Amino acid sequence: MPATPSHPDASRTRSWWGWGYADAHPDDAECIAMGALLPGTLTRPLPIPQVTDLPIARPAETPPPALAHLVTDDPQARAAHAMGKAYRDVIRALRGRPGRIPDLVARPTDDQEVADLLDWAGEHGVAVIPFGGGSSVVGGVEYRGDTHRAVLSLDLTSMNRVLEIDTTGRSARIQAGALGPALEDQLRPHGLTLRHFPQSFEFSTLGGWLATRAGGHYATGHTHIDDFVQSLHVITPAGAGTSWRLPASGAGPSPDRLFLGSEGALGVITEAWMRLQERPRHKASTSVTFTDFHQALDAVRAIAQSDLAPANCRLLDPGEALLSGASYDGSAVLILGFESATTRVDDRLTDALDLARAHGGRAGTPTTDRDAPADTAVTAWRSAFLRMPYLRDGLARMGAVVETFETAATWDKIPALIDAVRTQVSAAALKATGHPATINCRLTHVYPDGAAPYFTVAVAGRPGHELEIWDDIKAAANEVLHRHHATITHHHATGRDHRPAYDLQRPEPFTLALHAAKSALDPHHILNPGVLIG
Repeated sequence: MPATPSHPDASRTRSWWGWGYADAHPDDAECIAMGALLPGTLTRPLPIPQVTDLPIARPAETPPPALAHLVTDDPQARAAHAMGKAYRDVIRALRGRPGRIPDLVARPTDDQEVADLLDWAGEHGVAVIPFGGGSSVVGGVEYRGDTHRAVLSLDLTSMNRVLEIDTTGRSARIQAGALGPALEDQLRPHGLTLRHFPQSFEFSTLGGWLATRAGGHYATGHTHIDDFVQSLHVITPAGAGTSWRLPASGAGPSPDRLFLGSEGALGVITEAWMRLQERPRHKASTSVTFTDFHQALDAVRAIAQSDLAPANCRLLDPGEALLSGASYDGSAVLILGFESATTRVDDRLTDALDLARAHGGRAGTPTTDRDAPADTAVTAWRSAFLRMPYLRDGLARMGAVVETFETAATWDKIPALIDAVRTQVSAAALKATGHPATINCRLTHVYPDGAAPYFTVAVAGRPGHELEIWDDIKAAANEVLHRHHATITHHHATGRDHRPAYDLQRPEPFTLALHAAKSALDPHHILNPGVLIG
């Protein structure tokens, strides 16, 4: 069954230098007010950067006439494709140092055009950086170095259709360039959903989720995009291939697993058959407060190891709860939520609250299908969650160093890991800046055997030295994670920023296999050079 194509609302302008929409960024007055809460920041914000102020050179390569209609050298488009949306990217833009700006931006509309662009790039030694929504926070969509004469940003967002829907098997064949809202808009008339809602949902694509093994909003169960994949169609410089569409298979190593998380270094994902779900009709949620954070960790573990499977089980430490407006009395806050397409979930919420109370939790008033309004802590957290990246950019304009990093570890390591991050990253920030830092933590995803802590760092920087400061802080964080055998990333991919830690995390035989796969699939080494392997 074909689906009606849908396109994202073009009435708002995306910010080329920061998160999201340009009109949603804090104004100067709000930036100043935020800066006043972080002693040592600037007295007035850095100006919003303009593309016209950037040193954008003439393209070093020109596409052949047969491909010229797919390619642009417009300075605005090139600047918007030069970086992702990490703190490093925002500061570089604010300081007028964006790094290597792509020579060209291509927007193919079908598989053959992707293949033709790869063929041309391979023949001329042009680096190709696959690009979806550009929301990478790990340096995944930029070019670093000078090995290649020219750089092409391969923007797939013109390939944005849901091509086919199988309502019997609840799955759909979807082009990789579909942004989150456009994808869901095409599924909604059929009563179906992919149910994958990362914080970047508005500004990221299916292909980006697949290439980075993205994690969604939901805290338990199917938390990673991997869980929804039936089949992938991938175009590589060595040829194109499609895995069989199957509910499961034990036939050797999975071809899909080779490309999931490959970040465009092995091939370009252009289509995927994805498992869908019925849209939820029954929901229940509330918040639970704890005076002891370690007791709250025990409560979350008990809930994760039950068979209740909450959709949301997000624990905020006291600092994170204060920042989001979920609590002002020094309590940790657990946001609990359940949903179902077929049955009411009130009883599951009740059982989860019993487990929380057994570990010292104080429950708020549950909100169910029949109730309104929602729990105030839940509402405050949800609003802050969506607004936070914009506020980070506002604080960056005030010269603050504000960034996040996330990880995952088994439950036996979680308490000591969180304590070590707070202590040692705080010490590194103080040493680098001379100012005390705020280190907040929340659990974003929980499993029976472990959890994914997500840390926020905020400290006043030194004007002009923000990148060096963040590098020092991140190095300290990486050392703590490595020492505790916690992964360098749970759901933000490796990119270029996490490469050193990823090199240490993976087994050596697997490194050899990755190098062999890279050489076989990308013999000219043009695909996203610098991610995964050298």
